[in-house]
Amino acid sequence: MVAPATGTQDAKAPDRGTSTSGADASPADRKGRPTPTRKEAEAKNRRPLVASAGDPKAARAEQRKANAEARARMNEAMNTGDERYMPVQHRGVQRRYIRDYVDARWSLGEFFLPIALVFVVLTFVVGQNPNVALPLLLAMYLLVIIAVVDSVLAGLRIRKRLRTKFGEDKVQKGGVMYAVLRSFQMRPTRQPKPQVKRGEFPA
Repeated sequence: MVAPATGTQDAKAPDRGTSTSGADASPADRKGRPTPTRKEAEAKNRRPLVASAGDPKAARAEQRKANAEARARMNEAMNTGDERYMPVQHRGVQRRYIRDYVDARWSLGEFFLPIALVFVVLTFVVGQNPNVALPLLLAMYLLVIIAVVDSVLAGLRIRKRLRTKFGEDKVQKGGVMYAVLRSFQMRPTRQPKPQVKRGEFPA
């Protein structure tokens, strides 16, 4: 006879389906937390660019302070001629040479705005009289033409000097236009401010 199976033997039989041994446990079970995704890992490795990035208000205050200091340095440089803090378009020995040459000479362009204002006022006052209005208009056009020609010729002379001084292939582009635009600015309003007196042409 075969003895019937007892309940004791059934209780001792291992339940392989519910085994939690180290070999069968998943990585999440072993660490006690789910494996982070790639996106989460990259986000964790990121660091704030500034120390106060966690405080947006403080970060904005620091940025405003830095911007104000940069503007103050630039304004001071525009007044003193310190090219380290000037805008890029004004830096360099050639740009300095052009400014000094333009500031050392008298040009009709620098008086264009005041003269044009006088013409406008006269046009309103005596503009109803065609015998006066037409000559005024022609004189205005003539003034513009002479001022432009004078400034362009000065720019061409400056470019020739730059070629002689720095070499044909070393002259920066845009020098003539830079000289023309500065020639049409009134001397007290020029930026950067003139660093030479009238007649003190650069060597």
